[in-house]
Amino acid sequence: MKLENTTIAVLGLGYVGLPLAVEFSKKYKTIGFDIKNSRINMLNDGIDDTLEVSSDELKAASNLVCSSNEEDIKAANVYIVTVPTPIDDHRQPDLTPLIKASELLGRVISQGDVVIYESTVYPGATEEDCIPVIERVSGLTFNKDFYAGYSPERINPGDKERPVTKIMKVTSGSTPEIADFVDSLYSSIITAGTFKASSIKVAEASKIIENTQRDVNIALINELSMIFTQMGIDTHDVIEAAATKWNFIKLQPGLVGGHCIGVDPYYLVHKSMSVGHIPDIIRTAREINDGMARFVAGKLVKAMIQKGLQIKDAKVLVMGLTFKENCPDIRNTKVIDLIEELESYGISIDVFDPWVNAQEVKKEYGLDSIEIPTKNFYDAVVLSVAHNEFINTQTKIAEYLKENHIILDMKNILPNVKKNKINL
Repeated sequence: MKLENTTIAVLGLGYVGLPLAVEFSKKYKTIGFDIKNSRINMLNDGIDDTLEVSSDELKAASNLVCSSNEEDIKAANVYIVTVPTPIDDHRQPDLTPLIKASELLGRVISQGDVVIYESTVYPGATEEDCIPVIERVSGLTFNKDFYAGYSPERINPGDKERPVTKIMKVTSGSTPEIADFVDSLYSSIITAGTFKASSIKVAEASKIIENTQRDVNIALINELSMIFTQMGIDTHDVIEAAATKWNFIKLQPGLVGGHCIGVDPYYLVHKSMSVGHIPDIIRTAREINDGMARFVAGKLVKAMIQKGLQIKDAKVLVMGLTFKENCPDIRNTKVIDLIEELESYGISIDVFDPWVNAQEVKKEYGLDSIEIPTKNFYDAVVLSVAHNEFINTQTKIAEYLKENHIILDMKNILPNVKKNKINL
């Protein structure tokens, strides 16, 4: 296949798929597909509610057609899959979106087409779980009638300094020729360059250990925070001191949510156990990070008791609900775990986050987020997400609090405040 004859269909127009589709459309005829009609309607109106692509960028993407009709993607000869890969209630990989996307591909794929998966999976999922579905539905034979590649997504939601084109891309293919084609395809839009992995499994593994390594490192810092809290030592001060050494990795304790770090290690744990190895470090790191909300809530309650504040019916303002700063995404946010822990003590919670959609918060979590906090009303404030709005309006935070109060500064937003404040 030649690049100049390429027509691309991107399946899944979320924070990964949409920026990719927009970039590809600058060089190739591109069709963006999503099963949500509401999402397609908004994009066709020039609105991206993930805020990854601006209205001007969408309107300028004249070579991009967005559709929820699978008939429209039959014209493509390269299919890129960017659907979510979540975990279920038992923390097991949920490949349902990936399998459904593969079934769709089986209905539309033609002789000679190439399928490229970007969704994060455990090593082997592309060739062992997804490709057989395409073969079964289409009746075509893998590496004879159609081919595959894997190029893991590396989008950092909300990061305007590092868009998709400025992040190096790992690529791979099911044959040496397809590996070259996939690499050339991505090289044509990724200015940061590409790295051609030796196999699809290697590319899959490289992605999943990126986030697993970070998860383990954060778990270490979170456990140190628990230890230092028992010792009466400020963890932030310890980290600042240790970071003066050149090879110290400067991470901060906190809640680990989102679609990557808080999810991907479970895929590796699942696959590892299926081949007979119990991954103790990875599994323990997940347990530590998943239990962080309980530790944070306990730390706040203890500080409030020491200040003589009544716990039951206390008014606490949680500032920030999204899974990370300067991003509207509330999916898999661990702030909700913290809120539930605090509510279990009988504490009354108000949630304030200028980045969230109030209707979405209500639908997803049953919470009523507030537009403006009440002045002189709260016994405690929890600074849970470091949105720019909170950093740039530090003086307003004090206005929300009663005279006797506690501030839990999880993100060191108020570095100069010492009185009535605790860190993680």
